Amino acid sequence: MVNKRMLLLGLTALCLASIQGGCAVFKVPDGLTPRPESEGSPAASVAPLPVSGGEITLPPNFVVQVVQSVGPAVVRINSTRTTQRSSSPFDQFFEFPSQSRPQERVERGTGSGFIFDAKGLIITNAHVIDRADTVTVLLKDGRELKGKVLGEDTLTDVAVVQVDAKDLPTVSLGDSSALKPGEWAIAIGNPLGLDNTVTVGIISATGRSGSDIGISDRRVRYIQTDAAINPGNSGGPLLNARGQVIGVNTAIIQNAQGLGFAIPIGSAQPIALQLAATGKVQHAYLGVQMVELTPELRDRLNQEENLNIKDASGVLVVKVVPNSPATRAGIEAGDIIQSIDNKAVAKTDDVQQAVEGLRPGTIVPLKIKREGQIRNPRVTLGTLPTEMLQRDR
Repeated sequence: MVNKRMLLLGLTALCLASIQGGCAVFKVPDGLTPRPESEGSPAASVAPLPVSGGEITLPPNFVVQVVQSVGPAVVRINSTRTTQRSSSPFDQFFEFPSQSRPQERVERGTGSGFIFDAKGLIITNAHVIDRADTVTVLLKDGRELKGKVLGEDTLTDVAVVQVDAKDLPTVSLGDSSALKPGEWAIAIGNPLGLDNTVTVGIISATGRSGSDIGISDRRVRYIQTDAAINPGNSGGPLLNARGQVIGVNTAIIQNAQGLGFAIPIGSAQPIALQLAATGKVQHAYLGVQMVELTPELRDRLNQEENLNIKDASGVLVVKVVPNSPATRAGIEAGDIIQSIDNKAVAKTDDVQQAVEGLRPGTIVPLKIKREGQIRNPRVTLGTLPTEMLQRDR
């Protein structure tokens, strides 16, 4: 039996060491009982430290538990695609067999994904499997499976791949709509070819627009995190402290540290379900090109384009796409959009999000200002043409 006096001395020394190391030990006042945290929070796993043979055994922390639970459902995705090689004037100086003349080249890419349905459905980024000829999925248990691309949506950068296998682990999806800066964030993926890499940080911000991070054509409000995200993490899950997926890691800002971005799962999941069901996504379409108005831009347009814009801020229509819903509604270049569907808009991203939240065919009231006069046209939203989805390819 362990001598009680020696055990108490040992625990006292451990507490002192903990305080010196930056940790504090607090005594519960007499008559009070520690109140357990709500189920599923990080503190819920904290219990009195077990003592065995005079030594304290530390339980695994919540990150370890999340990784052990979710890690098997995170996959590596390898893709290849064949592209045409343009001829070179230097080809005349070389001799190639007719069967091997280098008119084609194979490009290889790698990224991450996660299994969200036991039928073998995997969410990843569209840019991970963009125009791939072959897709291979590697599971943590060592299985290597052939993947089939069910669909990809370049406007949100979401894609769905399916594999044919049994006994597949799956993730649990969380609620990204209620995220707050300061919450825990855990990223799992395969950055730079290093499989099953885990990084931890916090939610740094929510609601970042595409223009904030240099991809203004994307209709997504991003989660910002300082959990390290590197090339190869794309398509992998961003998790909360409960191990639920709250985002799809998708972007970084070059030459910056601690700035990673994820598509909220609340935006990615509906897109993924449409892709799995039909292979495509229908996005609502207004048909205008816009800029955010400034006093300098107003003065230049009034002088160079002979317009009569009096406002110094707002969402300015600079071009209306021919044969678009905006054209049919009578919207013109120089109009300032003030609201869509009775929701005020102040930035181009506000307009994009308002349109994205509606279905094609919806009749929407607009409030615009033209030469100082308020107008209220009604627009029947169309479906974004496929060629516009592929304009960046």
